[in-house]
Amino acid sequence: MSFENQSVLVTGASRGLGRALLTAFAEAGARVVGVARDTAAIESVAHDLRARGLVAYGLGADVGAKDETYAIAGAAQALVGPLDVLIHNASTLGPTPLPLLADTECEDFARVLEVNLLGPFRLTKAVVGRMVLAGSGLVVLVSSDAAQVPYPRWGAYGVSKAALDHLGRVWAAELEGSGVRFLSIDPGEMDTEMHRAALPDADPSTLARPEAVARAILRTLERSSTLASGGRVEVAAEEAA
Repeated sequence: MSFENQSVLVTGASRGLGRALLTAFAEAGARVVGVARDTAAIESVAHDLRARGLVAYGLGADVGAKDETYAIAGAAQALVGPLDVLIHNASTLGPTPLPLLADTECEDFARVLEVNLLGPFRLTKAVVGRMVLAGSGLVVLVSSDAAQVPYPRWGAYGVSKAALDHLGRVWAAELEGSGVRFLSIDPGEMDTEMHRAALPDADPSTLARPEAVARAILRTLERSSTLASGGRVEVAAEEAA
């Protein structure tokens, strides 16, 4: 699959892996839109890409806010046309230091689910109909090993990512044969602000760079037609070199 002239929306795109993915898609010739809560930050990222002659736009919005879903979808498609690729990258850990489940406030747990699970559900629902009509589309869910391993203190985040993986499997089953494909990607541990917030004592030299991981993810997505829709792929450390 080539991303030349494809329309791509990346959430959580002002920093870390999201910014790296936005850049990698733009460099591959896609027309990209990045979404982030920090309007100034995402507009700055898009401005820097346009200064390089790439097609990029930034939208300030909260993917966890229900009433912003259709505004995001509408604005993105007004800028770059009907979406070919939707990347659900935006995530939140909840409060840090990460608490035990017994110490997690219900409101904090709910906010994690709003951003990490319900946001992707709503945004997919807003754009997938047009993908079905076009007979093609790719929806990528950025997952985590916490979706499969019950790490203590990662409860809200881990639950949200496990549910996100299953959300992709259900979408894939319901839209089998439509031409719209779903894929969960586990990017592994990276040197990002989120990782530092969760594990402040981690050695950055042992962590992958988001830019390298983004390139590895694009290589994986280029062969996405050979992968089972609804499947889960781990980006191995050597692939991110």
